[in-house]
Amino acid sequence: MRIALFIVTILLSACAPESAPRERVQRNPTTEPWYGKTVDELVAINRDAGEFVKNGKPDDAAALIQKGVPLSGRLIAVQKPTLAATEAVSDLDRLYGEMLFSNRNYGWARLLFQKNVARWKYWKPQTPETARRLKEAQSAIAECDRRIGE
Repeated sequence: MRIALFIVTILLSACAPESAPRERVQRNPTTEPWYGKTVDELVAINRDAGEFVKNGKPDDAAALIQKGVPLSGRLIAVQKPTLAATEAVSDLDRLYGEMLFSNRNYGWARLLFQKNVARWKYWKPQTPETARRLKEAQSAIAECDRRIGE
């Protein structure tokens, strides 16, 4: 009798409907505290590196730029980065590209400027600032191309 009851219980439980699937909660990393702090840190690195470049201290600027590269990657890796994060990443790439250009590494500089062209060409919504950044990156590529041909 116990075996029959056990078999009936198993059969009935196999026919039971599945439990409702869990809904995956999609978190937006751009709203988390680490994201804003990382943007602020990268903006500060860009500002300081720019000052080092202006003051003729390229080695100090290069050290800061290298410090900013992993931050940049973390910010841009999210599905929809914020405009502020994209601008900070773009500024770091521009600074790095300018340093490579000044060292006559035109191909590598062009690669960084090309990233900015792609970044701003497809940014939605387009604004006067994004259009300015796109034009700036395109001009930098043209200058690289001109120098590569020399």
